[in-house]
Amino acid sequence: WDRKDFLYRALLAGVRCRHFIALATASSGVAASLLPGGRTAHSRFKIPLEMVGEVNCSISKQLALGTLLKMCRLIIWDETPMVNRCAVESVDKMLRDIIDCNLPFGGKLIVLGGDFRPILPVVPKGNKEDILKASMIYSYL
Repeated sequence: WDRKDFLYRALLAGVRCRHFIALATASSGVAASLLPGGRTAHSRFKIPLEMVGEVNCSISKQLALGTLLKMCRLIIWDETPMVNRCAVESVDKMLRDIIDCNLPFGGKLIVLGGDFRPILPVVPKGNKEDILKASMIYSYL
């Protein structure tokens, strides 16, 4: 483990030992497997794999997953810079809708991690400008 993994594990354990819900996600399967109870962000939040046009997570308030997201106290999302900013923004919009709160991520505590310098999202057939515009630097968040 590196220091980042240690911090994530400590945060997850601190929340969970108080009998609250903490969700561990990551942008890649390998990174998700390093977190206790980790899942990929696409799996956890039902983010479509195709980032074309308006991207929406398909989670309803009435579904069990919607209830789980309402109840959780902490969400850790490792390797965030790897994904298109539209994926993160769609999770923001979905949480605002499920929780009925207009604060970023519906007021949930979100830890976005990863190295924001060398890793950029993949944009098929994209030029340098397309890749930069897909990064978190250009997000409203």
